[in-house]
Amino acid sequence: MAAAAAAGRVVRLLVERRRVDAYADLIDAARASGAEVKTVDDVRPMAATTSPQGVVARCRPIPPASLDDAVDASDPPAVLVLDHIEDPRNVGAIARSALAAGVRAIVMSTRRSAPLEGTAFKAAAGALEHMKIVEVSSVPAALDDLRKRGIWTVGLDGDGDQVLFGLGLLTEPVALVVGAEGKGLSRLVAGRCDVLAGIPISEQMESLNASVAAALAVFEVNRARA
Repeated sequence: MAAAAAAGRVVRLLVERRRVDAYADLIDAARASGAEVKTVDDVRPMAATTSPQGVVARCRPIPPASLDDAVDASDPPAVLVLDHIEDPRNVGAIARSALAAGVRAIVMSTRRSAPLEGTAFKAAAGALEHMKIVEVSSVPAALDDLRKRGIWTVGLDGDGDQVLFGLGLLTEPVALVVGAEGKGLSRLVAGRCDVLAGIPISEQMESLNASVAAALAVFEVNRARA
């Protein structure tokens, strides 16, 4: 929330009276950006999450970004593409790992995907404020568009014919494609990827959580380029 206030996205801030001293810096930042600040007895009835920790904010949406913005966010380009990930906690966790690894752009579908709301922002711990978020109507079409921009597309797939770790393409302009929870990459999306690469795991487990797989992938990009 502090990152949202610093970015000027907070419109209204509600703080529980007993927490005013604890959130003094946040209150100052919100007021400095022109936000309305109000104290209340209990913020829980207004909260979108189950544990708001004494503060709730109404914010403007993150400014939309384009695929050109995503490609220009790093040099060489590195983009995460989310194929209909539906859990907002996963979206937030993915953004947090991506930013930590130096990947600053996420492409996601406007359909059958987690909305960018309170749960996602809480899990992201401020990371979404620093990401280029591109919302597209078709992930397969976005992959085609990225390819035209000279971006290699690497789909994370447990049955992929290559291993992610040590993959030479990661030093090139690349988009990492992460599939939905439990389902993985859709058929159309997998078919548009240049490479399908797997993350080796023990036989006792079928797959990794989407946010864990994404975290391993972005840090492998970071390692390969270091």
